[in-house]
Amino acid sequence: MCPPAYFTVKYAINPWMDTTSPVDADLAGKQWERLRETLVELGHRVHVLTPQAGLPDMVYAANGAFSVDGTVYGARFRYPQRAAEAAAHQAFYAIQDEPGWRFVAPTEINEGEGDFTYVPGPGLILAGYGFRTEPTAHAEAQEVLGRPVISLRLVDPRFYHLDMALAPLDDTTIAYYPAAFSASSQAVLRQLFPDAVLASEPDALAFGLNLVSDGRNVVLSSEATALADRLAAAGYLPRLVELTELKKGGGSVKCCVAELRS
Repeated sequence: MCPPAYFTVKYAINPWMDTTSPVDADLAGKQWERLRETLVELGHRVHVLTPQAGLPDMVYAANGAFSVDGTVYGARFRYPQRAAEAAAHQAFYAIQDEPGWRFVAPTEINEGEGDFTYVPGPGLILAGYGFRTEPTAHAEAQEVLGRPVISLRLVDPRFYHLDMALAPLDDTTIAYYPAAFSASSQAVLRQLFPDAVLASEPDALAFGLNLVSDGRNVVLSSEATALADRLAAAGYLPRLVELTELKKGGGSVKCCVAELRS
């Protein structure tokens, strides 16, 4: 995770960003800290990436890379405003002694865990394209990580990253919002995950799918109360956190958390 020390909305590169809507920096910091504390309370170790001046979106740490089994596929951002974040993430992995990461720099445009996620049960990488990540990056990731990649086309610009519209809940189960995907991608998801938890449009617009799950506890936006009820009915333990200020930049829980799969 990366603290929102320099977070602001000074440009607009997704539909959620409004440069006329001011950010309460103090509240953003408190909300981010509560998210970090929640993860620690649940027993997770949180590494902190040092924020850099001039990179207001570094708080969205998930976008900087994607890791599976100790191999890290780096990011190459679409927009120049975020390009320098990639080097900061590469440097982070270079100094970690545990487990000794193998970092592979990309040649294709991709935005890390924004558009890649891993479902360990079947050993599948789910990968989004349509707005940020190029589909050619899916093939590159497959070569780097040695896992089959399932390409999913995003069609609604409000869900510009995969992690806005889909999230793994445990080793075999996902939650997703069907209308964020093309008809053919919806068919693929129905075939692969017939028991998925389906989110409604209000759930998705509340950033409810931009969540982090450890297989039991699901940390998600406090605005996504209907999805939280659905997850509880499915046997998970929802933990609601408020990230209203960070939502102004187009992200919520998952965007703030890069999962380290060693």
